[in-house]
Order: sequence, then structure tokens, then C-alpha cells
Amino acid sequence: MSREEVYEKLTEVFVDVFDDEDIAISDETVSTDIDGWDSLMHITLIGVIEDEFGIKFNMDDLPKMKNVGIMVDIIQELL
Repeated sequence: MSREEVYEKLTEVFVDVFDDEDIAISDETVSTDIDGWDSLMHITLIGVIEDEFGIKFNMDDLPKMKNVGIMVDIIQELL
């Protein structure tokens, strides 16, 4: 799956999880850029991403996800 395809699918996940049709994500997007993205919502987001992509993040991967770009890198590695 290309990076663009991952972004398309991931954007849909963000829109659904945060219930905001106007969300736009990029490599530099961090939690403080999105209203409601706190630690509890992060857990929800991770679960939905795993379901949507059919992957399972390693516990070591979670602290590495400092921004969406790193998240996309990890998703691509797991696909």
C-alpha cells in the first residue's frame, strides 16, 4: 500500500474517531493539532487504526509515534 493510500485511509479514521469532517493530517501533525486528541482518545485511535488496516502495533512502536508521519511509517512496515 502506497503512502498516499495509507494517508487516505488514515484520514478517514481520524474523521470518524474525532467526528470532524474538516480534519487534515500531514507528516507533522501531532496530538495538540487536533481537538480532543488526548491520551484516552489516542488509545481509541490506535485500536481503530489496527482494525482498519488489519495490523497489530507492537508495544515498542507506540512511544515512537510522535507525529502522524512516524505513525504512517510504522503502519507501512506492518502491512
